[in-house]
Amino acid sequence: MQETILILDFGSQYTQLIARRVRELNVYCEIHPYNKIPEITKHIKGVILSGSPFSVRDEAAPVPDFSLFKGKLPLLGVCYGAQLMAQKFGGEVLPSKHREYGRAHLSAVNNDNPLFKNISINSQVWMSHADTITQIPDNYEIIASTNDVKFAGYKVKEEQTWGIQFHPEVFHTSEGSIILKNFVVTICGCAQSWTPDSFVETTVEQLKQKIGNDKVVLGLSGGVDSSVAAVLLHKAIGKNLYCIFVDNGLLRKNEFEQVLDSYMHMGLNVKGVNAKELFYSALAGITDPEKKRKAIGKVFIDVFDTESKRIEDVKWLAQGTIYPDVIESISVKGPSATIKSHHNVGGLPDFMKLKIVEPLKALFKDEVRRVGRTLKIDDAILNRHPFPGPGLAIRILGDITPEKVRILQEVDAIFINSLKSENLYKDVWQAGAIFLPVQSVGVMGDERTYENAVALRAVTSTDGMTADWCHLPYEFLGKVSNEIINKVKGINRVVYDISSKPPATIEWE
Repeated sequence: MQETILILDFGSQYTQLIARRVRELNVYCEIHPYNKIPEITKHIKGVILSGSPFSVRDEAAPVPDFSLFKGKLPLLGVCYGAQLMAQKFGGEVLPSKHREYGRAHLSAVNNDNPLFKNISINSQVWMSHADTITQIPDNYEIIASTNDVKFAGYKVKEEQTWGIQFHPEVFHTSEGSIILKNFVVTICGCAQSWTPDSFVETTVEQLKQKIGNDKVVLGLSGGVDSSVAAVLLHKAIGKNLYCIFVDNGLLRKNEFEQVLDSYMHMGLNVKGVNAKELFYSALAGITDPEKKRKAIGKVFIDVFDTESKRIEDVKWLAQGTIYPDVIESISVKGPSATIKSHHNVGGLPDFMKLKIVEPLKALFKDEVRRVGRTLKIDDAILNRHPFPGPGLAIRILGDITPEKVRILQEVDAIFINSLKSENLYKDVWQAGAIFLPVQSVGVMGDERTYENAVALRAVTSTDGMTADWCHLPYEFLGKVSNEIINKVKGINRVVYDISSKPPATIEWE
């Protein structure tokens, strides 16, 4: 079993960030809700308590069962976690006189304490709390302070338990990674052996044992997650993996043929299914974005079900589920409110009667890419921008027709190929074109035109949760606009979207 740091989630927006920082130390960790603590086995080397939007003074403040781990394992409370341990065991937490949010500096640090070894005086930290610890229990000792926060860090005497009122996981805490390394490596004794190579080796062995000689079916999308999942499974079970790549008629220009070809070269057992007309028929006349997604999802399930039944004795359905999907489904607050439904193989219904295998469900997106490189998957797939499951259907505002798809594919190809040729593609998280339900007057030659407008969208992001519009050079945008208008019949106006997320979303629908 893999040595593990257990992170208990109290609903903080930063909880995933703690996990990412621990993973960056090549140490495996898992996030669990504070009220669903897994069995504490010998493989769990330490526990971290996250921050929270709650106040420890709230009647409904979340409180874990401390008897399971406190005093038994190294324990680090972050922000809410630190305040909770101070208040519950005899200290006092009161509303801050001034909301403590933003940068602060450590004015006193006990470098003899292993948590703060090699931490500088005046080191910048990030505070984000409306309460503050005003008194600690008698058996606690102060190990760090700022000018405004006396109890910025403490340790419980005779116990491997620490609390810090700031967030070591955020970028603004300049030496936060050192503090986390001190806790995870020095205090908990983790070996830093969780690497992409070790993940591949362990996962392939587990898949062999789990699946045996059974057959597995996997829906490929051309994206990073499903591609890496496919290669991992192929490494474990070879030709018993049956991949299905569905052309829904809403992919990028020539994408179906190109991706299918690259999968063949990777040695995968893959079948391409041209189902364009089924999707176009199902989408005819639909303009509502959510109805489009549901229509596409239904047809996809029908096609996938039909194709999988052609494979005799399939027992397993493989999915490219990744760790943020898992966390979302078991979060403290329950699944987030639906902003839009997501279309992927994960939506397959119960009637398919297949067991599920998800080889990537422990990984974040950047880790999936690192594993993909270990598996020697082509960079063209690993570095591919995220692309929505419903494809160009949600980049065509209004009803879908084959002609609108053709026009948008041409526009999109010019934009994406230009980003690549000008070495801008890697600087962008996601880019695409949107077909607008707007016509405008233009002049071409001596003729007056009344044709369609498209919007170009390019954003930068680290995880897709927030995104900023990409400041592409004016000269580049001008060149792309000219090429689109000159080469794509039916378009006479190009605009560039400079909205950030939030308040906008990355996609328009």
